[in-house]
Amino acid sequence: MQDDSHTLKAWLLAAPLEDVTARARARRDANGPARMTYSPKVFIPLTRLCMDVCHYCTFATTPSRLAAPYLTPEEVLDIARAGAAAGCREALFTLGDAPERRYTAARDWLAERGFARTVDYVRHCAELVLKETGLLPHINAGVLAEEDYRMLRPVAASVGLMLESTSERLLEKGMCHHGSPDKAPALRLASLAAAARARVPMTSGVLIGIGETAAERIDALIALRDLHREHGLLQEVIVQNFCPKPGTKMARAAEASEADFLRVVAAARILLPDEVSIQAPPNLNDERLVELIDAGIDDWGGISPVTLDHVNPEAPWPEVERLRAICATKGLPLVERLTVYPRFVMSEDRSWLDPAIRPAVLRHADAEGLARDSVWSPGLADQHAPGSVRAPLGQVHTGPVAASLHRILDRAASGVTLSEDEIAALFATRGAAARAVVAAADALRAEVSGDTVTYVVNRNINYTNICTHTCSFCAFSKTSSKAGFRDKPYNLDLSEVAGRAREAVERGATEVCLQGGIHPSYTGETYLSILREVKAACPDLHVHAFSPLEVSQGARTLGMPVRDYLAMLKDAGLGSLPGTAAEILCDDIREQICPGKLTTQEWLDVVGTAHAVGLPTTSTVMFGHLEGIGHWARHLLALRNLQLETGGITEFVPLPLVHMEAPFFRRGQCRKGPTWREAVMMHAIARLALNGAINSIQCSWVKLGMDGAAAVLAAGANDLGGVLMDESISRAAGAAHGQGATIEDLRAAAAAVGRPLKQRTTLYGEVLLETV
Repeated sequence: MQDDSHTLKAWLLAAPLEDVTARARARRDANGPARMTYSPKVFIPLTRLCMDVCHYCTFATTPSRLAAPYLTPEEVLDIARAGAAAGCREALFTLGDAPERRYTAARDWLAERGFARTVDYVRHCAELVLKETGLLPHINAGVLAEEDYRMLRPVAASVGLMLESTSERLLEKGMCHHGSPDKAPALRLASLAAAARARVPMTSGVLIGIGETAAERIDALIALRDLHREHGLLQEVIVQNFCPKPGTKMARAAEASEADFLRVVAAARILLPDEVSIQAPPNLNDERLVELIDAGIDDWGGISPVTLDHVNPEAPWPEVERLRAICATKGLPLVERLTVYPRFVMSEDRSWLDPAIRPAVLRHADAEGLARDSVWSPGLADQHAPGSVRAPLGQVHTGPVAASLHRILDRAASGVTLSEDEIAALFATRGAAARAVVAAADALRAEVSGDTVTYVVNRNINYTNICTHTCSFCAFSKTSSKAGFRDKPYNLDLSEVAGRAREAVERGATEVCLQGGIHPSYTGETYLSILREVKAACPDLHVHAFSPLEVSQGARTLGMPVRDYLAMLKDAGLGSLPGTAAEILCDDIREQICPGKLTTQEWLDVVGTAHAVGLPTTSTVMFGHLEGIGHWARHLLALRNLQLETGGITEFVPLPLVHMEAPFFRRGQCRKGPTWREAVMMHAIARLALNGAINSIQCSWVKLGMDGAAAVLAAGANDLGGVLMDESISRAAGAAHGQGATIEDLRAAAAAVGRPLKQRTTLYGEVLLETV
């Protein structure tokens, strides 16, 4: 069947409902990860005055029935603060269309406070809410001009304008929109187009059962489809059913039948492009939530734990946990989103989010542009891991898991190289599907690495924090003239470096890890001198030193190939290289966070060359900043392919961004590190995606906290890293989990998952006499 508008419209109107909903459901299920979304919001009814007189509305009223025409800023902030305290992320401003055009009381109230129009006051209040509470405003202010949308952009993450219908008949006498000039379809479509020109992500929708015909319902959806095709502005389309209300002219009007309503819901999913979500209000349809899911919706809209639905006060919000359980039975875990949808949050085209509001959006966002799943961030002293060793992802509703996911897990367990899309699909899992990924990773860990948890006794020596690079994530490096937030610039003498190495040996260390900033006066000879000094002081100590960036700099300053310089380092006693400076092995992100450093290929070449001369390396990823799950997949594949070629990587270490003192976070340019779910999934999926290549997955207790490290031991990790005497880099970024751990700390973490602890060497060899 061809999907031209005429043919498709005829089919949507005439086909059996079961066929229409089945097609819509299949369309939804084939489009991206299995999930249902909603926005936890607080409802701010700024004014109930309106210039229009829609005959089904009880929200709009007259000045005589109100204590004041508008809420005051203090009243607005009280509502918003209550919402923020309850975990809301969206502040929904609902109001009538331009009431000052109809009511003297509205004009006078605004004028007394220095505002000419309602939309000007809306902007003022939205700015207050954004600044004082961090909630993201979503504004429903009726028909607006392009300059109005541009004015709202810095304070509103998104805006809404319901089309309702394209039927001109509804403006005629006796119909629902008679006397409501702002409900003219052409005017509303023009306003939506104006929003697109202003680059504002928009919500729109249709209202079903207000006098339109079945054909007119489809016409409205087609109009929205065509508008989006031209402008790309719609993030969601709401299909809302009219509910008659006492006290209105339509109190006795008949509602659309359930079959007719579900047909329009399904038609919306079939007609609208995949990137546009289809939403239906759950509080107006509590008795048919399952049927709505089966009709193809993927979003429930805003749900408030604080305020009622002021437009439909007779319809209470459903309990989120009940909604979550219903969605889980359909294999669609319920996930929080922001008022602005992921497509606009994560888009390389940043014109859809004003620079003034982007920092607030990023503070709420995860790696998919959805809402963060908890207040946890890496390195925070007062935040324990939300999961546990028994359930790293917390309590998850059971539900069906797609056969396609099981196929990916089976392929990973057999050592097959997964595709980038398959790895990204694993990262996108939620709910029961995510729990299946974690369980598969832990089972694979037991098979490949056994139950023993390993660790190394080591010391970090960061010989300088002076660096020529200005990586936007790094709070450790300093210029020689500018102090940071925690530390002053320093450059250790060779004798100090050697002395710290001797102290480490006296305390039982078998390894010293040497890394520093890229000091402008350092050459290849500097690194050789540091290495020789340490080996002279401690001949038997394993030296794990020099990032690929330092190696590259050393070779360049001596005018020699990297291979020759690595051979020199090896001959001088270097035992292995840390696989740091990898950050994320995707140049589009590297150009933003570490311009001027090694490119992805340069990093891979240095590490591969190290393996070729007999120097093993570790491997890392730094995640939770600007990158998305596709970048994670690409990074893991780059490491896997390198390892299959060279075989020199000993372990993979996920390094969650500690954001607190990171320069780009302080400038409002990145997220707050990964969420807890993302941290767990990175360890689990690394185990799966790297299977058959890298057998050891290490967790960073410095970033995760010791309880967090214990939890990811049940998600595919097998190694706790080192005791890290004098760890400085994470501390400089704001981490508060200490500069070192005792062996007893590590033993307790392993014991929490019922597993023994065993000391290892840097290269995973046996330690004959373990440190106590």
